[in-house]
Amino acid sequence: MQIILKKDVENLGLEFDTLDVKPGYARNFLIPQGYAVLATPKNKAALEATLETRKEEEAKLVAAATAKIEQLKKISLSIPAKVGTGDKLFGSINNADLAEAFSKAGVEIEKKFIKIPGNTIKRIGKFTAKVRLHRNVEHDYDFEIISDAPVEAKKEA
Repeated sequence: MQIILKKDVENLGLEFDTLDVKPGYARNFLIPQGYAVLATPKNKAALEATLETRKEEEAKLVAAATAKIEQLKKISLSIPAKVGTGDKLFGSINNADLAEAFSKAGVEIEKKFIKIPGNTIKRIGKFTAKVRLHRNVEHDYDFEIISDAPVEAKKEA
């Protein structure tokens, strides 16, 4: 079922996105909550008219999003985490932890704009997250999860 989002929905899309979702999800959650409308020809035409009137504002949003992506490209993140045996983490790393790491590095990005494949990371290593600040501006950001106590591991060995 095709819908048009009226608001940003975490892990789904941003305002004014046209998406295909399962019919039950649309009928039972998105439409009754006011997050979406059906993508009928009339609603698609209204969306095009809305986007046309917001063209200048959209250009500003795209420019701001592109500037943040350029800042992200300059940053290299290594997130320390408690590690048990076999490179497994105690707990997990999710988009909120990544957003917090970005803010410590000086770039403010809300967690709803960050999508980690599988939603959580439970091992150390290198990973990629999709940062989508606007429907036309997205970036695959590479980061690393490292052990927060390399000194203790050497003492045990």
